[in-house]
Amino acid sequence: MELVLADTLLGLAQSPEPCALLRAVCGGDGAAPLSVERVETLRFLLQWLEAGGAGGEALRRAAWEVALGRCWPLLRGGGGADDPERRRLVRAACGALRLCARLCGAPLAARLAGEALAALRAEPPGAGLGAEAAVEALVAVAPELQEPALLERAVDAALALVRAGGREAGEEVAAALVAGRLLPALSSNRTALGRVWAGLLPGRGEGGAAAQRVSRTLLALTALADLLFPGLDGDGGREGPALDARLYGGFWRVVQEGLTDGDGLCRKRARYLLKRAVEVSDQLRTDCTCPPDNGDEPSLFWWSVEKNDKLLQFWENYILIMETLEGNQIHVIKPVLPKLNSLYEYALSEKGCWLFHPSWHMCIYKRMFESENKTLTREGVAQFLEIYETKRLPNSPGFSEFIIGPLMDALSESSLYGRSPGQLIGACPPLGVKLQKFLSIYLTLLPEEERSSFLLKFIQKMTSRHWCAVPILFLSMALACIPSCKALGTEGLHALRDVLQCTMITHQILLRGAAQCFLLQTAMHLTDVEKVSLPEISSFLMSLRPEESLSRGTILWMELCDWLYTHDRCFRKSINCHAEHQERSSLSVYVHTLVEDYLKAPASKRENCCMPDWFEAKLVATMILLAADVEEMKNKQSKKSNAERVELKSFLHPLLDVLLKLGTNAYIPTLKTDKSLQLLLKLLQTCLLKQSSPQDDVVLSFLSNSVMTAAESILDFVLRRLTTSELNTFLKKRRCYLSGSREGSKVHESTQWVKRGEKEGGGDVVWCGVGEVSDLDRCNLYLALLSELVNLCSNAGWKKGPSIWNFISSLINASIQNLQETGNEQESKLGEQIQKVVSMASLTVVCEIFDQKPELQLKSLHAVETLKGFISSVQLNQVLKKPSKIEEKNSLFEESTSSQGWGKIVASYVHDQWVCLHFILNKYDKFIPLSNDETLELSLLAVQRPIRTLQSALEALTLLPSDQVLPVFHCMKVLVPKLLGSSESLCIDAFDLAWKVISSLSNTQLIFWSNLKAFVQFVFDTEVLAVAASSKGQAYSKIKEIILKLVEMSTARTGVFNTVLSYCCQSWLFPTSDDTGALENPFSNAGNYSELITEACVFGMVFRRDQRLIQDVHAFVENLGDECAANVVTESTNRDDHYVRVCAVKFLCWLDGSNTLHKMFMEDLVIKLLDKDELVSKSRTRYYVNSLQHRIKNRLWQTLLVIFPKLDQNFLTGTLDKIFQAGFGNNQASIKYLIEWIIILILHRYPQCLEKFWNCFCYGEEKLKTSICTFLSVLSHFDIILENTSEKKPILKKALLVVLQWCFNHNFSVRLYALVALKKIWGMCKALCVEEFEALTPVIESSLHQVENMHGAGNARKNWQRIQDHFFFATFHPLKDYSLETIFYTLPRLSELVEDEWIPLCKFTRYTDISLPAAFHWLQSRTELLNLKPSDWSQQDMGSDLVEMDNQTEWTDVQKKIIPWKNSSPDLDLELVFQDRAAKLGKSNSRLIVVASLIDKPTNLGGLCRTSEIFGASALVVGSLHYINDKQFQHLSVSAEQWLPLVEVKPSQLVNYLQQKKTEGYTIIGVEQTAKSSDLTEYCFPEKSLLLLGNEHEGIPANLIQHLDVCVEIPQQGIIRSLNVHVSGALLIWEYTRQQLIKQKQLK
Repeated sequence: MELVLADTLLGLAQSPEPCALLRAVCGGDGAAPLSVERVETLRFLLQWLEAGGAGGEALRRAAWEVALGRCWPLLRGGGGADDPERRRLVRAACGALRLCARLCGAPLAARLAGEALAALRAEPPGAGLGAEAAVEALVAVAPELQEPALLERAVDAALALVRAGGREAGEEVAAALVAGRLLPALSSNRTALGRVWAGLLPGRGEGGAAAQRVSRTLLALTALADLLFPGLDGDGGREGPALDARLYGGFWRVVQEGLTDGDGLCRKRARYLLKRAVEVSDQLRTDCTCPPDNGDEPSLFWWSVEKNDKLLQFWENYILIMETLEGNQIHVIKPVLPKLNSLYEYALSEKGCWLFHPSWHMCIYKRMFESENKTLTREGVAQFLEIYETKRLPNSPGFSEFIIGPLMDALSESSLYGRSPGQLIGACPPLGVKLQKFLSIYLTLLPEEERSSFLLKFIQKMTSRHWCAVPILFLSMALACIPSCKALGTEGLHALRDVLQCTMITHQILLRGAAQCFLLQTAMHLTDVEKVSLPEISSFLMSLRPEESLSRGTILWMELCDWLYTHDRCFRKSINCHAEHQERSSLSVYVHTLVEDYLKAPASKRENCCMPDWFEAKLVATMILLAADVEEMKNKQSKKSNAERVELKSFLHPLLDVLLKLGTNAYIPTLKTDKSLQLLLKLLQTCLLKQSSPQDDVVLSFLSNSVMTAAESILDFVLRRLTTSELNTFLKKRRCYLSGSREGSKVHESTQWVKRGEKEGGGDVVWCGVGEVSDLDRCNLYLALLSELVNLCSNAGWKKGPSIWNFISSLINASIQNLQETGNEQESKLGEQIQKVVSMASLTVVCEIFDQKPELQLKSLHAVETLKGFISSVQLNQVLKKPSKIEEKNSLFEESTSSQGWGKIVASYVHDQWVCLHFILNKYDKFIPLSNDETLELSLLAVQRPIRTLQSALEALTLLPSDQVLPVFHCMKVLVPKLLGSSESLCIDAFDLAWKVISSLSNTQLIFWSNLKAFVQFVFDTEVLAVAASSKGQAYSKIKEIILKLVEMSTARTGVFNTVLSYCCQSWLFPTSDDTGALENPFSNAGNYSELITEACVFGMVFRRDQRLIQDVHAFVENLGDECAANVVTESTNRDDHYVRVCAVKFLCWLDGSNTLHKMFMEDLVIKLLDKDELVSKSRTRYYVNSLQHRIKNRLWQTLLVIFPKLDQNFLTGTLDKIFQAGFGNNQASIKYLIEWIIILILHRYPQCLEKFWNCFCYGEEKLKTSICTFLSVLSHFDIILENTSEKKPILKKALLVVLQWCFNHNFSVRLYALVALKKIWGMCKALCVEEFEALTPVIESSLHQVENMHGAGNARKNWQRIQDHFFFATFHPLKDYSLETIFYTLPRLSELVEDEWIPLCKFTRYTDISLPAAFHWLQSRTELLNLKPSDWSQQDMGSDLVEMDNQTEWTDVQKKIIPWKNSSPDLDLELVFQDRAAKLGKSNSRLIVVASLIDKPTNLGGLCRTSEIFGASALVVGSLHYINDKQFQHLSVSAEQWLPLVEVKPSQLVNYLQQKKTEGYTIIGVEQTAKSSDLTEYCFPEKSLLLLGNEHEGIPANLIQHLDVCVEIPQQGIIRSLNVHVSGALLIWEYTRQQLIKQKQLK
């Protein structure tokens, strides 16, 4: 249209004067801005004038005037950078400026460039002109610039934009324009090119460039690609030295950063540059070497003529791998991965030296590590960790940094540590094994001077982010497996301590503990003991939790003792080390000093009244016991069995000295008493852990005997502190002291006022009171110590211990007296309230001692009766009033309200009331009346009025926080069974309120499990269940409702169902005297609530991958056994979901068919399970393998198989039809085997049932087509069925007649099963020599002979052999293999059930809540069956080719990418005659051009031609017009090429073609996925749009992407990453057409 308009204007002008024509097009002398159409017409006119060579000087003046007067002002106009019309105007104006500069030469170019550079230097860049417009102007005039200074300024400005372009949209576009267009335009000058090159690349030693700069640098380098490498024609006639990018390390560093960049477009450009470099090197065939950054490292790039072919092969494989990784699909990538091994073969010399820089391999691995496909990430990590097999790991800082950086980032993903297919549960995952080997070998090969630095960085990396439990566990294990070496100093030990803190984040206690064990082993193996001191070691040990890892009595503890003993004289001496103890071990000296320093009271004027921190006591106690065990180890090695514990005695002496004075010396500083009692408590708790044996532990024995000497003194002190009224005195004295009063300076010796400043007996006294928070903390300390002392006295023997009777009596009486006293004042006082809390807590501990230590016979004390009467009459849920009047703004009270909270204090007080009440209720359980109407002789109100007590319990549940309700649940367990019959509604309220408490808790809270257990114990109490079932009222319905809720909760909180089922099964099978009560047979509850067992038999969830991973890692840690201390010290929770079914199965194993209740229960359970099977089958007639339906049915039939031997004949005969009916169903393989097994066992036991069995073969073929194989499989074990039958001949005859009719079935599988059965039955007939069958002999023998020789060696023969080798026919024996292991482990494994369904025998033995009966012998599978693998009987030829191919080191048939720039040709004159073709066709009105020059498949081009014609595209651009003669093209185009303008533009001409179209106002749109792609559903197409389609394999080449205005991508929902190019083009063509149609309708 524009050319036509130009011709028309020329014709109308009728004047040869071009200047007048220019003025006419510009609108005469008017000052109005030019429109886009006029500017585009002006550009075409100038192009025509330049080509014609007319005008001379007048034309140059006119062009000067047009450039400065008409075009340049347009660039200053308004409008945003994103405005399509503004962009079209700028491009048209810059196109006109380019032509004016050509006409006017360097002066005009210099002036325009100067103004554009001034605009770029303004703040912000391009102010007034616009950064994009300024850059476009510079691009237009750059070819005409000649002045060196101006060129230098232009280059510097361009580089500045590339380096520091802003994040604003306009600046970002301008920076991309500079990199993609301006720099190439300026670089046409060799001198300017050198300056551009120097400014683009980072120098040596510079860190990695920012991602934004890398992107722009790669864009610029891609645009400059033709200038960066030497050509075959030498320097091409250009002046100055030739540039060769291959020789610059900075260039290769940018390429490597691009290869691993997160943006796909950056990676594409980097691959493009690498391809160009390799292609040039192959064509030139000259030697070249990029100088290495480090003399010891290989070059980043080199080429040798001698090794040209090998180098070319290496780089082609390398590029192929990098391109394939873009697919992100493992099935596409995996065939190419073997080429990675070939890269190592090329990269390593015969001497084992690296010929290529290792960073190239690291780029591949980094791409794999950062993949979104976790399978690919796992594959990459596994491949990288196997580098050790080359036995030549690269020794470079970059490799170490890569391990600590990208590798560890990848290792933080938990999903990588899953088991490999077929690996046994409990085995170490492959990645864990490889990580251990890799780290050990790498550390061994690393130079000794670098190991410390590497290990320190490695460990510090483990603390730099949040790691999940699984990765931290296996990384810790890998560190622990490193061979011992001196690598870590103080800083390394601190780093390990920080890692320990990271392990505490997870809720997985076992994994947390195991990680701690491995980290301690790491410290022992890798610490340089000469660089660390014992104080630093002890500080590190305090980061370990004794209840999870470092516990006395474990193997880990003994390893630590051995390590301390071995290196005793090697530790770095600490500053506080005393020289006079050189003869003693350094550990003994350190511990002795530690104890002395710990017990020293500070010499301050006023004592800090707060409790000291427990950390120091824990540290001292741990080190004392370690030193004592080291001394014991030393004595054993020197064979001094009766040696005195000299060191332990010296350690304990300072402590015992203080403890012995506690009962007599009231002037010992409070801080000193606190510390001494804390240390004593920690010593007892650490020594009395469950792994310590008091009989064999000489250290424990010595410690106990030593503490017993001070027990009287300690108990006197504790009694005085807990029972006197000195708490009130403290507060009074403190108030006196604060007010300046000196009254009451004489203080009773039992008070806590402390004499300071002088030794005992003289000096000034400075008093300090104790705040209530400190009092409560101290009270907790005294009471905890009291419990430990009672345990100690109990273990030592009653006669050896102090008079506990007197102590307990005094404590009870004094505590009750304090609680009964009420202040005379109306308002509550702080001291009095605190004293009440302390006294109630004391009574609580006494009650717990009564329950836990009955052997002490403390219940016979007279004070106990006083306690019972007081507790029974106490007002329950009594809330202590908050003190309202605090004198002188008592900071102590403020402390209590902030740090502990008055509400928390009150809750503790109420909690203690219920603990004491439970003691009373438990003692008088049998005397509790069934209602308030009954009377008792006892004068105990809480016992006499149980309804009121239960109402108070409900009130307590609403008052107390969740962590304090446990004793209330315990009381409800006593009360609810008594009241359920008379006060059902109240008990139901108790159920509801208790459930509300439980459901509000999270299972990660420790209190959840104790509360749940207490809840279960009172709701599922045997008496409660019996009473509720007898009435079948609301309580019965409520309990069943709770059962369903608990089962539902179990799906989200693993372990809930375990708690319920374990308690019920134990109480039903093995009731205690407390459980039975008035109930004659608790087992009757099993029948009334059989749904609990029914649900348990089929319980189990389909776990998510992350849940299954945690379970697998748990199993792995458990399999480590006692070697991992975490297994020893952590409590087994039995929360595995398998334990639900294990418990149910063990419960069923205890049932006795001769017991009427047991018999009724089993029969009811069988009926319910069969009904459930029928219901599941009806809900979905076809179900997938390992689906939830499949699993439920499998569990159900496993349970039936366990129950079967206990059922009698009458019941089995009645249910046999249901079992046969289940066999007719469309079942998965594992279920078929179980049904067949049960049928075989029933027929073996009761052969009279065979008549019913023969009837199964009489149904129509429609019903039998999916199930006949099940019944034929039963006949394959006919010898076992007839084992106990005397008359076998008639039965065999019937069996032969039944089987023979199926041997000729049209279905091949049915014939195979029938022939297997026939072979078995006929063998039995021949063994019996039955003459009646002689007539059938020829038929049967020929049939069997024919199948044995079936079709030679074809598939039929193979299938016949396979079915005979099938485990069910060849190895399995229904009687000998009847065992729990076969049913729950071996058979599911051989049936290829998912591993979640395999229950190993060890779980039956580990679950000890219910043991198996002594007479139960069916545990283990036979070895022959157990040793089978699924591959022994499955289709063995499946995947054999794949395995063979996977082992190949080289793949020959892999996808090869096409490199479009190889087929470059000289520029041709692009003569596009749209007018002629359009005139001939007279058709298209669209302004859409579809460019398909990069597409080389005729089928795709034919389809695009048809689509473009249908939707009215203005032209289709192809790479060659020869394609239209191709038959495939014509088949797809269906003559569309005759009605659509076709233009030939070769791929090498696309850059110029696209630039030309831009100047014509077209928006260049690429169909490509990039970081900044626009969504097709959101993009608005301009009217003049050019759609560039990419190559089928590579897409749009990197050198063309920078010429695009916008990239559009099609949103995807599936997995495949790309569409066919024809489909993609069709979608965009239609979307363009749709938008234009809508616009036209709107205009109309």
